[in-house]
Amino acid sequence: MDAHPTRNPGRGGPPWPRPWRWAAHEPGAGPPWRSTLLVTVFVLVGTGFAARNQPDRLALDALGRALLLLCCAQLLLRHRRPVPVVFGVSAVTLAYLAAGYAYGPVFAAVAVACFAAVVHGHRRAAWWALGLLWAGHLLLAHWLYRRLPPAGDGPAPWGQELPVAAFAVAILAASELVRVRREQWAKERAERAAAERRRADEERLRIARELHDVLAHSLSVINVQAGVGLALLDADPAQARTALTTIKAASKEALGEVRQVLDTLRAPGDAPRAPAPGLDRLPELVEQAAAAGLTVRTRVEGRPRSLPPGTELAAFRIVQEALTNVVRHSGSRTAEVVLGYGPDSLALRVDDAGPATGGDAGGSGNGLAGMRERAAALGGTIEAGTRPDGGFRVRATLPVRPQESP
Repeated sequence: MDAHPTRNPGRGGPPWPRPWRWAAHEPGAGPPWRSTLLVTVFVLVGTGFAARNQPDRLALDALGRALLLLCCAQLLLRHRRPVPVVFGVSAVTLAYLAAGYAYGPVFAAVAVACFAAVVHGHRRAAWWALGLLWAGHLLLAHWLYRRLPPAGDGPAPWGQELPVAAFAVAILAASELVRVRREQWAKERAERAAAERRRADEERLRIARELHDVLAHSLSVINVQAGVGLALLDADPAQARTALTTIKAASKEALGEVRQVLDTLRAPGDAPRAPAPGLDRLPELVEQAAAAGLTVRTRVEGRPRSLPPGTELAAFRIVQEALTNVVRHSGSRTAEVVLGYGPDSLALRVDDAGPATGGDAGGSGNGLAGMRERAAALGGTIEAGTRPDGGFRVRATLPVRPQESP
């Protein structure tokens, strides 16, 4: 059989055998020698046996075998040129019958040619070829038999046309069934590939969001402390040294978190080297903000409890990004972080007194967009905007399903 394995499109894994392999063909592959040889042997041997039981037809001579070989040889091109092949096989078959030779497996070549035409999308050509072959057979068997060999042949009984018609319908029905199944398999493969691409895109987005949150926060601290260090390098070397120490600590922390994010790109199945950050690391954010000159007060409402890792990570990153925005865009040197533990949700609130300086405090950039994406991924919401007194507030609500809570 003509096996042309295909590669798993979604995972890039090892080849798998395609269903109905003998009907499949890869573009650029060679002719289907093995299946054509098998059909040829079947037609020649089967017709030889059939001729022995049909004494009223001509014996199978050199011309008859040549017609059978010509009929089967065309099947080598059935994948590249299915339309000419199906009409050519039908025409040679009709010539074979007109020469008075015995009925037999010659129709197997017609069936293979029609099958190839249908599964390659040339349904109308297959129907026309089979219909013309049947019409030609009717002319030969009921009207032209007096002028054709063998001599003294009579008209064929009309009753035999029913099996011929049933054979033609069966060929077309089987071809259509396989065509539909092949289309379904192709659609399923495309859907699996699209799902794999979608998962890869989501993973890239997640990694990009993690890197943005880590780098934006750490680089903001480094930027502020570098400015302090430069301003005090000559006037107050001790304070400048403190700023450089803060820069070193912040850069080390950032490198560690970047490595942790990039660990997800390693081979599947490897365990992460460190747990994802959560609200237990909130004191670290407070210390880093203090190093950047921002005093952060924290307050907890409700009864604290353990949360799912995804919720912990999203809450940590939202607070981190909100404090980063205060450092970068607010003239206030104080901020308040409130954690509210509800029965089925976690509420976050980050406030600063303002006013906004430099960039747009309304936050249409990637920072607030990333926070909204994190909240939306968990079914939560983010609200961000200026307060009536001129400050800025970020409020997030992250739902926690009861079955997720430990």
